[in-house]
Amino acid sequence: MPDVFVNYRTGDEESAATMIARELTRRFGRARVFFASDSIEPGHRFPVELIRAVEECKALLAVVGPRWAEVRGPDGRPALDAEQDWTRREIRTALDRGILVVPVLVGKTTRIDPVVLPEDLRELADCQYRRFDHRNAQSDLTALGDALARLLPELGAVDRDARAARERSEVRPRKKRSRNAEPIRMRTRDVDQRVRGGIGNLNGDLSGTFVNEPQGPVHTGRGHQYNAPHFEGENTGVQYTAGDNSSTVHQRFERERRRADDGR
Repeated sequence: MPDVFVNYRTGDEESAATMIARELTRRFGRARVFFASDSIEPGHRFPVELIRAVEECKALLAVVGPRWAEVRGPDGRPALDAEQDWTRREIRTALDRGILVVPVLVGKTTRIDPVVLPEDLRELADCQYRRFDHRNAQSDLTALGDALARLLPELGAVDRDARAARERSEVRPRKKRSRNAEPIRMRTRDVDQRVRGGIGNLNGDLSGTFVNEPQGPVHTGRGHQYNAPHFEGENTGVQYTAGDNSSTVHQRFERERRRADDGR
């Protein structure tokens, strides 16, 4: 049976009750939320299904709009005054069984005045309420769902929004680690090709190519270099220069020049 029963009065705020029921169904699943017009299958006994759902639920949301206590019954009297009024019976059953009852005040509806309530519903005026306004529908629905997930562990265990939030929080660190790791990959292919070209061609000159590496840019070619590693190809080999404003370090790797004419 469902964990949450959505109680409302026909002729008052059916649209708000429908929005609440649909959002809770999306978040917690259809089996967890009872809303009479959606939850009672064709051919099933209406009174039996209503009473059983109320008796077995963990929380009842009493959706109260500005006309909640004013709607008239078939006899012309306020529907709330009739003992067999279904809205009244559902709330009374939940209160009698000690079920969590949360009034949801819609729009500008003020706090429930116990004076307008039948004696068997007076306790409803003492229940802490939540608000729902069509202008702030999304934030109000989220707050209501968060409260239910916190109060009812059964709902918290199947909370789709909480699961999605956890998945997003797990993805963000992976992306951050990936971004941080990216700069440490040394891209040397272009440098190697330029250097080999400078070595193989006695008259070769390495053009000014910059390659990113963790310490900063690498400059290949002739000319001045400032605070960055420098590759330079010459007839005798490759010179690698690294330094800053205060000092310079040189490393030279000589290669024997092949002599084609005299065979030496």
